[in-house]
Amino acid sequence: MKRTGILNRHLSGALAELGHGHGVLVCDAGMPIPSPIPSGPRVVDLAFRAGVPSFAEVLDGLLDELVIEGATAAHEVREANPEASALLQARFPELELVSHKQLKALSADARLIVRTGEARPYANVLLRCGVFF
Repeated sequence: MKRTGILNRHLSGALAELGHGHGVLVCDAGMPIPSPIPSGPRVVDLAFRAGVPSFAEVLDGLLDELVIEGATAAHEVREANPEASALLQARFPELELVSHKQLKALSADARLIVRTGEARPYANVLLRCGVFF
């Protein structure tokens, strides 16, 4: 049994399969998730109750385990969810902002989708995996 880090076996296993350039969408409970297809993104649904686990908790847990070379979010987060916007700017000073519609389209190519219980709008970010060397 793992002692530290992400203990959820489905999420831990999915993270171990990621490589350079792969996309990981961390999303709120309301983000549309593509229907499962064999070639589509793997989905790990962590949502338990509204707000649990929070977007911030899940994002920070993932950032402890992954090397990230870029991040993309919807520009709508600035006005609709200032707290998530501040969190994203703090974690990703070079955060790329696109429309929510574009973010949903980009998410279809993600390797992994991690759904949180976040119940505030636009708490979504598409991470691009880097390498540790």
